[in-house]
Formats: sequence, C-alpha cells, structure tokens
Amino acid sequence: MGMKYQRHGTWVYRDRRWPALRLAAKRRDGFKCVKCGSRHRLEVDHIEPVRTKQELAFELINLQTLCGGCHTKKTRRELGFPELSPERRAWRDLLRDTTRNPIEHIGVKDA
Repeated sequence: MGMKYQRHGTWVYRDRRWPALRLAAKRRDGFKCVKCGSRHRLEVDHIEPVRTKQELAFELINLQTLCGGCHTKKTRRELGFPELSPERRAWRDLLRDTTRNPIEHIGVKDA
C-alpha cells in the first residue's frame, strides 16, 4: 500500500458553483492556456492554491486556464519537486515518440 495523496481542493470541485466558475475562467482566457497558448487538455488552475488560500477558492480573479503540461509543471514547483533532469526529459520524449509512431520504431520497412 502506498500513500494516498490528499487533494486539498476536493470540497471546491464538488461544490455546485464550480462548473459555472470553471467555464467563466475558460471563456475569459479564450479557451487556451495562458502560458503557452495551447487549446488541448485545458484545466482551470487556482493561481493561489486552495491549500494556502481557501478564501480565494471561488474568486474568478484567482483562476487561470492552463493546458495539462503547464498545470503539471506549476503544481510540481508548488509542491517542491525538482525540474526533470535532461536525461529524464529525453527518456520521456522518446517514450512519447514511440507511442505516436510505433511502426517507425519496430523496424518495419516499406516493401
């Protein structure tokens, strides 16, 4: 058994106000990531985390739209995790490439 991560904002995301507030944040940000401009895997992030500023949980000014990658990076920094090493990043990118184009990586050649 491993440790289970306690999500501090669970009570926010279960509140009936959250869906409308989330949509308002995405509309305000033009349905794109405010960091990189991506329109894929959008998430609404609390600029000041719920674990430290519960009073801002339902304030639109405290929300921003981020893509999944930018949100993950921000959360990792907030929680004190180090940036990925160049070797780890290269391994991650290699795995992503092989899942996108599996035929190229198994040695199948044109007949």
